[in-house]
Amino acid sequence: MQVTTYSSLEVFDWSIWYYHFPVDEITTNKFKADGNNRVICVVNDSITLHSALMPLGTGSYIMVNKKTRESLALVEGDKVKLELTKDNSEYGVPMPESLAVMLDQDEVGSKYFHELTPGKQRSLIYVVSKVKSIEKQISKALAIVDHLKDVQGKLDYKLLQQKIKEYNNR
Repeated sequence: MQVTTYSSLEVFDWSIWYYHFPVDEITTNKFKADGNNRVICVVNDSITLHSALMPLGTGSYIMVNKKTRESLALVEGDKVKLELTKDNSEYGVPMPESLAVMLDQDEVGSKYFHELTPGKQRSLIYVVSKVKSIEKQISKALAIVDHLKDVQGKLDYKLLQQKIKEYNNR
């Protein structure tokens, strides 16, 4: 399913996550009917976001980060075209090959990773995919798998950051 809709960049009065694109009730209901709120959103035919439709009144919203706003030169009130497609992928975001290989090679690490909530899985995927260098992706993937085994799947972000620093210094 793909839906084209129009929105504008709006701002919440919250201390975090204040830039967003509101999505109308009809479009929201089409995508949330099966309980999966993950979508792939193409903004103005140029930037692809893997997002969640977050509840907002009878509709929803898609969060917009600074990088996306700057790439599109958007300011509050700017109108945008949104092409929304249901995201039926396993994780709701693209899995970097480096992390996929580590999980394929480490049965225990993979078990702990797949026992995490989908949101925590996406967070870890993001940690790896946000760096461009393959070497650094591999290092982060190794650190994540090692950390999950150290803590028996009980993710601790502070300890994870220490583990990543440890791997970066090797």
